[in-house]
Amino acid sequence: MDAAADPHRLSEHRLLLGDCLDVLPTLDAASVDVVVTSPPYNLGIAYRSYADRLGERAYLDWLVEVAGQVRRVMAPDGSFFLNITGSSKAPWLPFELIVRLRNLFVLQNHITWIKSVAIGEDSVGHFKPVGGKRFLHHNHEHIFHLTLSGEVQLDRLAIGVPFKDKSNIARRGHAQDMRCRGNTWFIPYETVKSRAQKFHHPSTFPVDLPRWCIRLHGKPDAWVLDPFMGTGTTMVAAAMEGARGIGIELDPTYLAIARERLGDLDKTSLGDSGDID
Repeated sequence: MDAAADPHRLSEHRLLLGDCLDVLPTLDAASVDVVVTSPPYNLGIAYRSYADRLGERAYLDWLVEVAGQVRRVMAPDGSFFLNITGSSKAPWLPFELIVRLRNLFVLQNHITWIKSVAIGEDSVGHFKPVGGKRFLHHNHEHIFHLTLSGEVQLDRLAIGVPFKDKSNIARRGHAQDMRCRGNTWFIPYETVKSRAQKFHHPSTFPVDLPRWCIRLHGKPDAWVLDPFMGTGTTMVAAAMEGARGIGIELDPTYLAIARERLGDLDKTSLGDSGDID
């Protein structure tokens, strides 16, 4: 990875200001191990420096162009975790995108990120309420795990869960009390009471989401890229997992927040990255 002077570089992390379509071509080819990102969803969200309301065809064309640049910088055994969702009125959008990306990637896994779930009479997690009587509340998003070959080996037990029936451990010949988590991930948001607790960003994801992606890919000392960095959650996750991050962000205010968050980590212990919350 090119280590050219960068005023926003912190330790092993690189925070790059600019449009990702301008910055991605400056990165070395085949140099990134893991990409974890959540692009604007084209739902009219009020970002500071981006108009989140393109025509559907223009939006899809734009994301395919970005994905082409992501493909160029990915290592042959790299993983691209793409978090995206539609809306009640535009439910086809994620699927339209993933079909178009078929020319660039193999869809190796389709993970459902569950943000809120009801079990019996109880519910856990947070969701954005949907008004009216036509649509159900939107409680999940997609994480498309894209690779170049479809043959990338993963460390599935790095985000595994203990067996419910302990007799399965010996009966099935497992080496430890741990099984694959599967392709449904319940990762709720932490409760926030103000925009400041979300770093004044209208659309963030929990830090455990990129942490689990990085762990699942399973490469030590990985280079982790987020071409839509926002306030730096993927960069924080990379630091917590002992990886090195490259974040690209269009808005200088969000980039400054990301830099501050990484700086705060540098000043304190990163905590126990061996536990999954």
